[in-house]
Amino acid sequence: MTIATLVPDPEALLRLAIEELSGVLLEVLNSDNQGGEMNRHNFFMGIDQYPPYPDAAGGDKQKIAFALREAWSWLEAQGFIAFKAGSSGDMFFITRSGRNVGTREGMRAYSKINLLRRGKLHPIIEERVYAAFLRGEYDTAVFQAFREVEVAVRAAGKFPPEAIGVKLMREAFRTTPPLGPLTDALLPAAEQEGMMNLFAGAIATYKNPQSHRNVPTDPMDAAEVIVFASHLLRLVDRLSQ
Repeated sequence: MTIATLVPDPEALLRLAIEELSGVLLEVLNSDNQGGEMNRHNFFMGIDQYPPYPDAAGGDKQKIAFALREAWSWLEAQGFIAFKAGSSGDMFFITRSGRNVGTREGMRAYSKINLLRRGKLHPIIEERVYAAFLRGEYDTAVFQAFREVEVAVRAAGKFPPEAIGVKLMREAFRTTPPLGPLTDALLPAAEQEGMMNLFAGAIATYKNPQSHRNVPTDPMDAAEVIVFASHLLRLVDRLSQ
């Protein structure tokens, strides 16, 4: 397998993002190497002497060589390839992670995982939502995230189990006397109403993927919405103290 067979157009290769180009390079390394050692100096000497696109202009050949070196460095930084201890500085091997990711498709999946930074999520989202996102169940993950928001609001406001949905949010953050149990009395009235609408709108838009059209199924959109739910949970934590 060669770089040119995976990406026949040199201009298309130069347009690839670093993660995408690294996926191409990793697939080539896995196909040629089968998990053994590889010599970086020899690999790139071959690229220089036998360019992947022999008919490309000289300047493009140099750009491609530089781009592939960048991709190698990115693979090394991500732990997909590693320096072989006890060898010369040019001997590397494909790590277990590099073999598991394996191909361009594997790299795309890895990139999706990195959209949602586990350590930065609210602990409840990390525990109960993150796994569904990794499995690619984006609509389910979004639903679960906002269900946890609903559960947290109900518990913090000491509402009965039958209190649900938008009505629950408007009661929990009620802006007219008596104020809702989660309404921040120190905020101006307009901001109190904004907080109420923020929670009510979030639940109305994202909690029920079966009956709403705005539930994300794209991984990037889903990740952003889940982070939003994580932020709402942190607000509930603060307001219930």
